[in-house]
Amino acid sequence: MILHTEVFGEGQPIVFLHTGLQTGLTDFEYQREYFKNKYKIVLPDLRGHGNSVEDDFTNFFEDSAEDIAETLSHLGIESTHLVGCSLGALVGLYFAKRFPSKVKSLTISGVLAKRPDNWIELQKEGVEHQSQLLKNNDAVGYFENLHKSNWRQFLEMAKNENWYPFEETNDLDGIIAPILYMVGEGNKAEAKGTLFYPSIKDDVHVSIIPFASHLVHSEQPDIYSRILEKFLNKVDN
Repeated sequence: MILHTEVFGEGQPIVFLHTGLQTGLTDFEYQREYFKNKYKIVLPDLRGHGNSVEDDFTNFFEDSAEDIAETLSHLGIESTHLVGCSLGALVGLYFAKRFPSKVKSLTISGVLAKRPDNWIELQKEGVEHQSQLLKNNDAVGYFENLHKSNWRQFLEMAKNENWYPFEETNDLDGIIAPILYMVGEGNKAEAKGTLFYPSIKDDVHVSIIPFASHLVHSEQPDIYSRILEKFLNKVDN
């Protein structure tokens, strides 16, 4: 499917892939403003999010990679810098493996490179957090207004303890573009990837950002953006 997409600015394209239950316009807001005077900022709503209406999450990551490919083709973009966090980073990994020629660089954060020993515990904590979310009328109202699809389907998907695609995150096979892997120091499980990824692929850059955790791009937006800028300049030059 062609995703609902907002575009700002001119120049080399950067596609920002948002986190779960957000949209192209509600996530990476700081980065959009930071880069829009130099780059073309491309902000798709992933399937089932925002205005990209779809309730089938059966093969979410595979289908989302195809969605990105169709959307870029529709926009006339042959290759792009790709930036994603959490759910968006997982989609970015899938896309970069399946459409390597379309990715000029890949920046990911909020990703577990390997299944943690306490994964079942972490997954149950996530499900409990989502359960509490559904009891918050203000939050439910916010998401009802934000998404045209049944956003609760995403929460149902995450209830399966095998939903996380560790078979994709624990290797980088097929990706030819340089990679920047950023994590917050507060997330020890994600930080392990800063040692693992450079050990399995050349041209992987890593950054551990202080006073941040899973959502490093929003918790330390200026530091994140400056590091991303240096990486993109290195790739472009």
